Amino acid sequence: MQSPANIQIIGQEVAIAWSDGEESYFPFARLRAASPSAETQGERDIFGHQHGGHGPRNFDSVQVTGWEQVGNYAVRFDFSDGHRTGLYTYDYLRKLTAL
Repeated sequence: MQSPANIQIIGQEVAIAWSDGEESYFPFARLRAASPSAETQGERDIFGHQHGGHGPRNFDSVQVTGWEQVGNYAVRFDFSDGHRTGLYTYDYLRKLTAL
């Protein structure tokens, strides 16, 4: 698993330089919309029923105000709308780069 060597805010994007030399750029709105939190994505019960999750929304005015690395596997971003519960695993962030 690759890990971030450096994380910076550049303009309206979060830039991540990875330990393998690759770079990823995430517009704030896209990063917020992709939050893996139960608040954003919802969660399924043991019967497969979806609970929660607000679906697609417009986050154009949302800014990233900070971040914190969690252990050796994820980043938790702070957003200007108060959201800060999604843990973006390094693998998830790499997958978001390809989308």
